[in-house]
Amino acid sequence: MKHHSVAIILLAASGLASAQTKNPVSTALREILPRQQKNLVAAAEEMPADKYGYKPTEAQITFGHLMLHVSQTNEHLCAKISDSPEPKAIEVKDTDGKEKIVDALKASFDFCGSALAKVDDSKLGDTVELFGGHSGPRAAAMFIISNDWADHYSAAAMYLRLNGMLPPTAQKK
Repeated sequence: MKHHSVAIILLAASGLASAQTKNPVSTALREILPRQQKNLVAAAEEMPADKYGYKPTEAQITFGHLMLHVSQTNEHLCAKISDSPEPKAIEVKDTDGKEKIVDALKASFDFCGSALAKVDDSKLGDTVELFGGHSGPRAAAMFIISNDWADHYSAAAMYLRLNGMLPPTAQKK
């Protein structure tokens, strides 16, 4: 129940709960982006460089891989959502180290910001490529990326906590 209350408070604070808007879905996604960008980039910056190869269990991915995955997902889905070409892939591997991965993450969020700025709700039902040969409505891609940001931040927060650090949203302001 607590998480639902937080979501309602965040929506009300952003004006989405009370204000009418011509493009509610694309506007909501654009309003979610800055907070998720701030949190994910802050988590990536907080993790020490020597912990980018850390993974909690053998079956899980490394922190570096997680951050690189966020970057690649941003580029792919924001391109599909906005009918933009994907940015020219920067050759980054999850073993390239913190600086290169953080730079790729920041660039991917910058791309999403500019790509999503031109999106409206008129094509929500259009079919777009999602992942692995699957396609779906553009609206689904918008929900998927928003969910991914939250999911991947929670994973990053867990990785930080397992290494004795507080995630950005748990730190005192």
